[in-house]
Amino acid sequence: MEEILEKTISELQLDKSKWKLTKFGDVAIQQKQTVDRENTDLTRYVKGEHMRSEDLHLREWGELTDEYLGPAFIRRFDEGDILYGSRRTYLRKVVIAPFSGITSNTTFVAKANEKKIDKRLLPFIMMSEGFTENSIKNSKGSVNPYINWKDIAKYEFLLPPKEEQVKLVELLWAMDEVIEREREVLEKLNNSYSTSINQFMIHGDLKSEGELVKTKCGLLDSRIGTVKLKDCLAEKPTYGANASSKIHENSAPRYIRITDIDDEGNLIAEDKVTIDSNDYVNYLLAHDDFLFARTGNTVGKTLLFNEKMGESVFAGYLIRFKLNPNILRPKFLFYYTKSLKYESFKRKMIKVGAQPNINSEEYQSMILPEFSIQIQDTLIDKLDFLKYNIDQLKSKISSSHSLQKSLINQVF
Repeated sequence: MEEILEKTISELQLDKSKWKLTKFGDVAIQQKQTVDRENTDLTRYVKGEHMRSEDLHLREWGELTDEYLGPAFIRRFDEGDILYGSRRTYLRKVVIAPFSGITSNTTFVAKANEKKIDKRLLPFIMMSEGFTENSIKNSKGSVNPYINWKDIAKYEFLLPPKEEQVKLVELLWAMDEVIEREREVLEKLNNSYSTSINQFMIHGDLKSEGELVKTKCGLLDSRIGTVKLKDCLAEKPTYGANASSKIHENSAPRYIRITDIDDEGNLIAEDKVTIDSNDYVNYLLAHDDFLFARTGNTVGKTLLFNEKMGESVFAGYLIRFKLNPNILRPKFLFYYTKSLKYESFKRKMIKVGAQPNINSEEYQSMILPEFSIQIQDTLIDKLDFLKYNIDQLKSKISSSHSLQKSLINQVF
Protein backbone atom coordinates (compact mmCIF):
# COMPACT_ATOMS: atom_id res chain seq x y z
CA MET A 1 0.00 0.00 0.00
CA GLU A 2 2.78 2.42 0.98
CA GLU A 3 4.68 1.75 -2.25
CA ILE A 4 1.55 2.27 -4.36
CA LEU A 5 0.81 5.59 -2.66
CA GLU A 6 4.40 6.75 -3.04
CA LYS A 7 4.32 5.92 -6.76
CA THR A 8 0.94 7.66 -7.14
CA ILE A 9 2.22 10.80 -5.43
CA SER A 10 5.45 10.88 -7.45
CA GLU A 11 3.42 10.64 -10.66
CA LEU A 12 0.79 13.14 -9.55
CA GLN A 13 0.27 15.74 -12.23
CA LEU A 14 -2.09 18.46 -11.06
CA ASP A 15 -3.80 20.60 -13.64
CA LYS A 16 -4.82 23.67 -11.64
CA SER A 17 -6.14 25.64 -14.60
CA LYS A 18 -9.73 25.17 -13.41
CA TRP A 19 -8.98 25.70 -9.74
CA LYS A 20 -10.50 28.81 -8.20
CA LEU A 21 -8.70 31.32 -5.99
CA THR A 22 -10.64 31.09 -2.72
CA LYS A 23 -10.55 32.79 0.65
CA PHE A 24 -10.29 30.52 3.65
CA GLY A 25 -13.19 32.33 5.30
CA ASP A 26 -15.43 31.23 2.40
CA VAL A 27 -14.86 27.53 3.06
CA ALA A 28 -14.44 27.54 6.87
CA ILE A 29 -17.02 28.77 9.39
CA GLN A 30 -15.85 29.75 12.87
CA GLN A 31 -17.94 28.20 15.65
CA LYS A 32 -18.46 30.52 18.62
CA GLN A 33 -20.93 28.63 20.79
CA THR A 34 -20.11 29.01 24.49
CA VAL A 35 -20.76 26.70 27.41
CA ASP A 36 -21.79 27.23 31.03
CA ARG A 37 -19.56 24.63 32.67
CA GLU A 38 -21.79 24.52 35.74
CA ASN A 39 -24.76 23.50 33.61
CA THR A 40 -23.63 21.19 30.82
CA ASP A 41 -23.66 17.51 29.97
CA LEU A 42 -20.21 17.80 28.33
CA THR A 43 -17.53 15.96 30.30
CA ARG A 44 -14.28 16.40 28.37
CA TYR A 45 -12.01 19.32 27.52
CA VAL A 46 -9.06 19.91 25.21
CA LYS A 47 -6.07 22.13 26.02
CA GLY A 48 -3.46 23.34 23.57
CA GLU A 49 -0.99 20.90 25.12
CA HIS A 50 -3.30 18.00 24.24
CA MET A 51 -2.90 18.82 20.55
CA ARG A 52 0.24 17.53 18.88
CA SER A 53 2.10 19.34 16.14
CA GLU A 54 1.28 18.19 12.60
CA ASP A 55 -1.10 15.48 13.81
CA LEU A 56 -4.78 15.61 12.85
CA HIS A 57 -5.70 13.01 15.48
CA LEU A 58 -6.51 13.98 19.06
CA ARG A 59 -4.77 11.45 21.30
CA GLU A 60 -5.08 13.16 24.69
CA TRP A 61 -7.74 15.15 26.54
CA GLY A 62 -8.95 15.86 30.04
CA GLU A 63 -12.08 15.23 32.10
CA LEU A 64 -13.76 18.29 33.62
CA THR A 65 -13.35 16.74 37.07
CA ASP A 66 -9.56 16.36 36.61
CA GLU A 67 -8.42 19.88 37.49
CA TYR A 68 -9.40 23.51 37.81
CA LEU A 69 -9.92 25.20 34.45
CA GLY A 70 -9.71 28.96 34.08
CA PRO A 71 -12.53 31.15 32.78
CA ALA A 72 -11.16 30.97 29.21
CA PHE A 73 -12.52 27.41 28.84
CA ILE A 74 -15.94 28.30 27.52
CA ARG A 75 -15.81 27.32 23.84
CA ARG A 76 -17.91 24.35 22.76
CA PHE A 77 -16.86 22.03 19.94
CA ASP A 78 -18.75 19.13 18.40
CA GLU A 79 -17.59 15.84 16.98
CA GLY A 80 -16.06 16.44 13.56
CA ASP A 81 -15.20 20.10 14.21
CA ILE A 82 -11.64 21.23 13.55
CA LEU A 83 -9.64 22.65 16.47
CA TYR A 84 -6.84 25.08 15.62
CA GLY A 85 -4.31 26.46 18.08
CA SER A 86 -4.24 30.23 17.51
CA ARG A 87 -1.14 30.72 19.70
CA ARG A 88 2.32 29.98 18.31
CA THR A 89 0.87 28.90 14.99
CA TYR A 90 4.27 27.65 13.80
CA LEU A 91 3.50 24.55 15.88
CA ARG A 92 0.77 23.60 13.36
CA LYS A 93 -1.74 22.30 15.87
CA VAL A 94 -4.75 21.20 13.86
CA VAL A 95 -6.95 18.31 15.06
CA ILE A 96 -10.32 16.84 14.17
CA ALA A 97 -12.48 16.49 17.29
CA PRO A 98 -13.47 12.82 17.87
CA PHE A 99 -16.15 13.87 20.39
CA SER A 100 -17.99 16.94 21.67
CA GLY A 101 -16.36 18.93 24.43
CA ILE A 102 -14.98 22.23 25.70
CA THR A 103 -11.84 24.16 24.80
CA SER A 104 -10.44 27.61 25.54
CA ASN A 105 -11.23 30.75 23.60
CA THR A 106 -7.66 30.75 22.25
CA THR A 107 -8.42 27.58 20.29
CA PHE A 108 -10.43 28.27 17.16
CA VAL A 109 -13.29 25.89 16.41
CA ALA A 110 -14.08 25.60 12.70
CA LYS A 111 -16.55 23.75 10.53
CA ALA A 112 -16.41 23.31 6.76
CA ASN A 113 -18.82 25.16 4.49
CA GLU A 114 -19.90 21.99 2.71
CA LYS A 115 -21.54 23.93 -0.13
CA LYS A 116 -18.05 24.88 -1.31
CA ILE A 117 -15.65 22.25 0.04
CA ASP A 118 -15.52 18.59 0.94
CA LYS A 119 -15.24 18.75 4.73
CA ARG A 120 -12.57 16.05 4.71
CA LEU A 121 -10.26 18.36 2.74
CA LEU A 122 -10.36 21.37 5.07
CA PRO A 123 -7.91 20.10 7.75
CA PHE A 124 -5.26 19.42 5.12
CA ILE A 125 -5.48 22.99 3.86
CA MET A 126 -4.82 24.11 7.44
CA MET A 127 -1.74 21.86 7.55
CA SER A 128 -0.21 23.30 4.39
CA GLU A 129 2.92 25.47 4.22
CA GLY A 130 1.00 28.38 2.71
CA PHE A 131 -1.62 28.43 5.44
CA THR A 132 1.03 28.19 8.19
CA GLU A 133 3.21 30.91 6.65
CA ASN A 134 0.19 33.20 6.45
CA SER A 135 -0.64 32.57 10.12
CA ILE A 136 2.92 33.23 11.25
CA LYS A 137 3.20 36.41 9.15
CA ASN A 138 -0.04 37.83 10.54
CA SER A 139 0.50 36.81 14.16
CA LYS A 140 0.69 39.53 16.81
CA GLY A 141 2.81 39.66 19.96
CA SER A 142 6.37 38.49 20.50
CA VAL A 143 6.37 36.36 23.66
CA ASN A 144 3.26 34.31 22.87
CA PRO A 145 2.28 35.27 19.29
CA TYR A 146 -1.35 34.76 18.29
CA ILE A 147 -3.49 35.05 15.17
CA ASN A 148 -6.97 36.54 14.84
CA TRP A 149 -9.66 34.66 12.91
CA LYS A 150 -10.18 37.58 10.53
CA ASP A 151 -6.54 37.29 9.45
CA ILE A 152 -6.70 33.59 8.61
CA ALA A 153 -10.11 34.11 6.99
CA LYS A 154 -8.38 36.36 4.41
CA TYR A 155 -5.90 33.68 3.42
CA GLU A 156 -6.25 32.77 -0.26
CA PHE A 157 -5.48 29.46 -1.94
CA LEU A 158 -6.44 27.54 -5.09
CA LEU A 159 -9.44 25.28 -4.52
CA PRO A 160 -10.15 22.44 -6.97
CA PRO A 161 -13.68 21.75 -8.27
CA LYS A 162 -15.82 19.43 -6.13
CA GLU A 163 -15.24 16.35 -8.34
CA GLU A 164 -11.45 16.75 -8.03
CA GLN A 165 -11.71 17.37 -4.29
CA VAL A 166 -13.12 13.85 -3.81
CA LYS A 167 -10.13 12.23 -5.55
CA LEU A 168 -7.63 14.29 -3.55
CA VAL A 169 -9.44 13.54 -0.30
CA GLU A 170 -9.20 9.81 -0.96
CA LEU A 171 -5.46 10.05 -1.60
CA LEU A 172 -4.75 12.28 1.40
CA TRP A 173 -6.70 10.14 3.83
CA ALA A 174 -5.20 6.93 2.42
CA MET A 175 -1.78 8.37 3.27
CA ASP A 176 -3.02 9.25 6.75
CA GLU A 177 -4.33 5.72 7.22
CA VAL A 178 -0.89 4.31 6.37
CA ILE A 179 0.72 6.50 9.05
CA GLU A 180 -1.94 5.53 11.62
CA ARG A 181 -1.38 1.82 10.97
CA GLU A 182 2.37 2.31 11.41
CA ARG A 183 1.76 4.16 14.67
CA GLU A 184 -0.42 1.31 15.96
CA VAL A 185 2.36 -1.17 15.25
CA LEU A 186 4.85 1.16 16.95
CA GLU A 187 2.68 1.33 20.05
CA LYS A 188 2.60 -2.46 20.25
CA LEU A 189 6.37 -2.64 19.83
CA ASN A 190 6.90 -0.02 22.54
CA ASN A 191 4.63 -1.95 24.89
CA SER A 192 6.52 -5.17 24.17
CA TYR A 193 9.84 -3.37 24.76
CA SER A 194 8.72 -1.94 28.13
CA THR A 195 7.18 -5.24 29.25
CA SER A 196 10.32 -7.16 28.30
CA ILE A 197 12.60 -4.78 30.22
CA ASN A 198 10.51 -5.06 33.38
CA GLN A 199 10.21 -8.86 33.10
CA PHE A 200 13.96 -9.24 32.54
CA MET A 201 14.74 -7.10 35.60
CA ILE A 202 12.64 -9.46 37.73
CA HIS A 203 13.31 -12.89 36.20
CA GLY A 204 16.35 -12.42 33.97
CA ASP A 205 16.36 -15.20 31.36
CA LEU A 206 14.59 -17.59 33.73
CA LYS A 207 11.01 -18.69 33.25
CA SER A 208 8.60 -16.54 35.24
CA GLU A 209 7.32 -19.39 37.42
CA GLY A 210 9.92 -18.64 40.08
CA GLU A 211 8.88 -17.44 43.52
CA LEU A 212 8.99 -13.65 43.93
CA VAL A 213 10.64 -12.19 47.02
CA LYS A 214 10.95 -8.64 48.31
CA THR A 215 14.48 -7.23 48.09
CA LYS A 216 16.14 -3.81 48.17
CA CYS A 217 15.78 -4.01 44.40
CA GLY A 218 12.04 -4.53 44.64
CA LEU A 219 10.41 -7.84 43.71
CA LEU A 220 12.87 -10.38 42.33
CA ASP A 221 12.82 -14.00 41.35
CA SER A 222 14.14 -15.83 44.42
CA ARG A 223 16.87 -17.42 42.27
CA ILE A 224 18.43 -14.01 41.52
CA GLY A 225 20.75 -12.05 43.80
CA THR A 226 21.47 -8.32 43.98
CA VAL A 227 24.49 -6.06 43.60
CA LYS A 228 25.15 -2.44 44.47
CA LEU A 229 26.15 -0.09 41.63
CA LYS A 230 29.11 1.09 43.74
CA ASP A 231 30.58 -2.42 43.49
CA CYS A 232 30.39 -2.41 39.69
CA LEU A 233 32.59 0.64 39.06
CA ALA A 234 36.04 0.82 37.52
CA GLU A 235 36.73 4.14 39.27
CA LYS A 236 35.00 6.81 41.33
CA PRO A 237 32.27 8.84 39.59
CA THR A 238 33.10 12.41 38.55
CA TYR A 239 31.02 15.56 38.17
CA GLY A 240 31.04 17.50 34.92
CA ALA A 241 32.61 20.86 34.08
CA ASN A 242 31.16 24.08 35.47
CA ALA A 243 32.22 26.13 32.45
CA SER A 244 29.70 27.99 30.31
CA SER A 245 28.93 27.07 26.71
CA LYS A 246 29.34 28.81 23.36
CA ILE A 247 28.36 28.20 19.73
CA HIS A 248 29.72 24.91 18.48
CA GLU A 249 32.57 24.85 15.94
CA ASN A 250 33.47 21.84 13.81
CA SER A 251 36.88 21.31 15.38
CA ALA A 252 35.69 21.74 18.97
CA PRO A 253 34.34 19.01 21.25
CA ARG A 254 30.62 18.92 21.85
CA TYR A 255 29.50 20.08 25.31
CA ILE A 256 26.79 17.70 26.52
CA ARG A 257 24.24 19.21 28.89
CA ILE A 258 21.12 17.70 30.48
CA THR A 259 18.99 19.42 27.84
CA ASP A 260 20.92 17.58 25.11
CA ILE A 261 19.55 14.21 26.30
CA ASP A 262 15.98 13.20 25.49
CA ASP A 263 13.70 11.12 27.72
CA GLU A 264 14.65 7.89 25.94
CA GLY A 265 18.36 8.40 26.55
CA ASN A 266 19.27 9.61 23.07
CA LEU A 267 21.66 12.47 22.32
CA ILE A 268 19.73 15.24 20.57
CA ALA A 269 21.34 16.25 17.29
CA GLU A 270 20.18 19.88 17.23
CA ASP A 271 21.47 22.96 19.10
CA LYS A 272 25.01 21.68 19.64
CA VAL A 273 27.33 23.83 21.74
CA THR A 274 30.94 23.59 22.84
CA ILE A 275 32.63 24.33 26.15
CA ASP A 276 33.83 27.90 26.68
CA SER A 277 37.13 26.81 28.21
CA ASN A 278 40.41 25.28 27.15
CA ASP A 279 40.70 23.31 30.39
CA TYR A 280 38.46 20.36 29.55
CA VAL A 281 40.73 17.31 29.22
CA ASN A 282 39.42 15.81 32.49
CA TYR A 283 35.87 15.95 31.15
CA LEU A 284 36.45 14.23 27.81
CA LEU A 285 34.11 11.26 27.42
CA ALA A 286 35.22 7.77 26.40
CA HIS A 287 33.24 4.98 24.79
CA ASP A 288 30.75 3.38 27.24
CA ASP A 289 30.98 6.20 29.79
CA PHE A 290 27.63 6.41 31.57
CA LEU A 291 26.05 9.77 32.44
CA PHE A 292 23.40 10.41 35.09
CA ALA A 293 21.58 13.74 35.42
CA ARG A 294 21.89 14.84 39.04
CA THR A 295 19.58 17.83 39.44
CA GLY A 296 16.57 19.70 38.11
CA ASN A 297 13.28 18.47 36.71
CA THR A 298 15.15 16.03 34.48
CA VAL A 299 17.06 14.39 37.35
CA GLY A 300 17.62 10.72 36.60
CA LYS A 301 18.03 11.09 32.84
CA THR A 302 20.75 8.84 31.48
CA LEU A 303 23.04 8.67 28.47
CA LEU A 304 25.32 5.83 27.46
CA PHE A 305 28.08 7.58 25.54
CA ASN A 306 29.18 6.05 22.25
CA GLU A 307 32.36 7.04 20.41
CA LYS A 308 30.22 7.53 17.28
CA MET A 309 28.78 10.60 19.00
CA GLY A 310 32.10 12.34 18.39
CA GLU A 311 34.53 14.06 20.72
CA SER A 312 32.52 15.34 23.67
CA VAL A 313 32.80 16.70 27.21
CA PHE A 314 30.07 16.76 29.84
CA ALA A 315 28.59 19.58 31.89
CA GLY A 316 28.32 20.06 35.63
CA TYR A 317 24.78 18.82 36.17
CA LEU A 318 25.83 15.39 34.91
CA ILE A 319 27.79 12.68 36.71
CA ARG A 320 30.05 10.29 34.80
CA PHE A 321 30.24 6.64 35.86
CA LYS A 322 32.89 4.31 34.45
CA LEU A 323 31.77 0.71 34.87
CA ASN A 324 33.76 -2.48 35.21
CA PRO A 325 32.42 -4.30 32.13
CA ASN A 326 33.40 -7.68 33.60
CA ILE A 327 30.79 -7.11 36.32
CA LEU A 328 28.19 -4.85 34.74
CA ARG A 329 27.76 -4.16 31.06
CA PRO A 330 27.12 -0.45 30.44
CA LYS A 331 24.35 -1.36 27.97
CA PHE A 332 22.64 -3.49 30.62
CA LEU A 333 22.68 -0.55 33.04
CA PHE A 334 21.18 1.62 30.30
CA TYR A 335 18.27 -0.79 29.89
CA TYR A 336 17.89 -1.03 33.66
CA THR A 337 17.37 2.75 33.79
CA LYS A 338 14.35 2.28 31.47
CA SER A 339 12.67 -0.06 33.97
CA LEU A 340 10.05 0.50 36.66
CA LYS A 341 12.66 -0.50 39.24
CA TYR A 342 14.75 2.51 38.28
CA GLU A 343 11.69 4.79 38.42
CA SER A 344 11.04 3.53 41.93
CA PHE A 345 14.66 4.24 42.91
CA LYS A 346 14.42 7.80 41.54
CA ARG A 347 11.22 8.56 43.47
CA LYS A 348 12.79 7.31 46.67
CA MET A 349 15.97 9.31 46.22
CA ILE A 350 14.68 12.65 44.95
CA LYS A 351 14.59 15.16 47.76
CA VAL A 352 11.22 16.71 48.46
CA GLY A 353 10.79 20.49 48.71
CA ALA A 354 13.96 21.87 47.18
CA GLN A 355 15.07 21.37 43.60
CA PRO A 356 15.10 17.62 42.80
CA ASN A 357 18.56 16.14 43.24
CA ILE A 358 20.34 12.78 43.31
CA ASN A 359 24.04 12.95 44.10
CA SER A 360 26.89 10.60 43.28
CA GLU A 361 26.74 8.69 46.58
CA GLU A 362 23.02 8.13 46.19
CA TYR A 363 23.42 6.80 42.66
CA GLN A 364 26.15 4.47 43.87
CA SER A 365 23.76 3.06 46.47
CA MET A 366 21.41 1.84 43.75
CA ILE A 367 20.70 -1.89 43.98
CA LEU A 368 20.46 -3.93 40.76
CA PRO A 369 19.65 -7.57 40.00
CA GLU A 370 22.89 -9.54 39.76
CA PHE A 371 23.32 -11.47 36.53
CA SER A 372 26.33 -13.16 35.00
CA ILE A 373 27.94 -11.42 32.04
CA GLN A 374 26.58 -14.17 29.76
CA ILE A 375 23.02 -13.53 30.92
CA GLN A 376 23.46 -9.76 30.65
CA ASP A 377 24.66 -10.19 27.05
CA THR A 378 21.69 -12.43 26.25
CA LEU A 379 19.20 -9.91 27.63
CA ILE A 380 20.97 -7.03 25.88
CA ASP A 381 20.72 -8.87 22.54
CA LYS A 382 16.97 -9.40 23.00
CA LEU A 383 16.34 -5.78 23.93
CA ASP A 384 18.63 -4.51 21.16
CA PHE A 385 16.51 -6.46 18.67
CA LEU A 386 13.30 -4.85 19.94
CA LYS A 387 14.92 -1.42 20.01
CA TYR A 388 16.20 -1.85 16.45
CA ASN A 389 12.70 -2.65 15.19
CA ILE A 390 11.30 0.35 17.04
CA ASP A 391 13.93 2.67 15.54
CA GLN A 392 13.33 1.27 12.05
CA LEU A 393 9.59 1.82 12.34
CA LYS A 394 10.10 5.35 13.67
CA SER A 395 12.23 6.08 10.62
CA LYS A 396 9.52 4.65 8.37
CA ILE A 397 6.84 6.78 10.04
CA SER A 398 9.03 9.84 9.60
CA SER A 399 9.38 9.04 5.87
CA SER A 400 5.62 8.51 5.54
CA HIS A 401 4.96 11.80 7.30
CA SER A 402 7.37 13.61 4.97
CA LEU A 403 5.59 12.06 2.01
CA GLN A 404 2.24 13.22 3.38
CA LYS A 405 3.57 16.79 3.82
CA SER A 406 4.92 16.71 0.28
CA LEU A 407 1.53 15.68 -1.03
CA ILE A 408 -0.31 18.38 0.96
CA ASN A 409 2.02 21.06 -0.35
CA GLN A 410 1.77 19.80 -3.93
CA VAL A 411 -1.99 20.23 -3.68
CA PHE A 412 -2.07 23.51 -1.72
